[in-house]
Amino acid sequence: MSSPDLNLLVTLDVLLAEGSVARAAKRLRLSPSAMSRALARLRETTGDPLLVRAGRGLVLTPRALELREKVGQLVEDAEAVLRPAEKLNLKQLVRTFTLRTSEGFVENFGPDLIARLDAEAPGVRLCFVQKSDKDSASLRDGTVDLETGVVGETTGPEVRAQGLFRDRFVGVVRMGHPLSQGEITPARYAAGKHVLVSRRGLDKGPIDIDEALKAFGLEREIVTIVGGFSTALALARASDLIASVPERHTGNLRAGMHSFALPAPLPEITVSLLWHPRMDADPAHRWLRGCVRNVCADQLTYSSTRAKADKG
Repeated sequence: MSSPDLNLLVTLDVLLAEGSVARAAKRLRLSPSAMSRALARLRETTGDPLLVRAGRGLVLTPRALELREKVGQLVEDAEAVLRPAEKLNLKQLVRTFTLRTSEGFVENFGPDLIARLDAEAPGVRLCFVQKSDKDSASLRDGTVDLETGVVGETTGPEVRAQGLFRDRFVGVVRMGHPLSQGEITPARYAAGKHVLVSRRGLDKGPIDIDEALKAFGLEREIVTIVGGFSTALALARASDLIASVPERHTGNLRAGMHSFALPAPLPEITVSLLWHPRMDADPAHRWLRGCVRNVCADQLTYSSTRAKADKG
């Protein structure tokens, strides 16, 4: 069996992107007849018509739709391999990076990250966008450069992930709250009034504390649901509500409040940095990933040192 002509990949990429033989021919600077011959070769090679008549125009077949993203990525990777390596000049770099993350991450790690980027690459701007879900579509289509979060079932299988830090959920109350003193038992914790964090407004949050409490025959009273950890902490700071939030994610936000270990066994979570594989070789993107990792590591080291100092 003869090997397929890999030059056809570029033609296929343009053809699938344009969805038109005429527009693809114009973009590739080919004559209509040459483009038609190329389409015939592609149909023979793939065993699929790729484009079929629909009224006065053409539409992509299901196989063509399936191939579109794969072919585009293959062509982009090939171009990256053949492109001369450029040395990154951070002082001259002008670029906006979009990070999709939680408000807690921005408020806790954002200031140090912005300061680091300003010192190393003053022409770089960060755009933080909220996470309304865990879908990976924004990483695939390039509208988001980086994302932070916990890898789950909805994370795209092709998405790259690198752990930033491990975290655990803790209970948080205002100073002077009854739970700020004495042993925190499951019964005392469950007896209070709670604020629940759910981005989608559901009556179930990111942790299974309620399932853990059931083992003790207990159920907590959730009196309000909010969309983010900072909002939950603001309410707990100004009331007798109990907030349950990730410890390291909210280090700065919990200043001046009383935090305690949850009185039920819960597994730790791993907060990861996520990106699409097409950005692996991009020097500026690689530099940004390193900045995020270093800022998280520095912040956690500082928090650990401060915690030890507070304990004397």
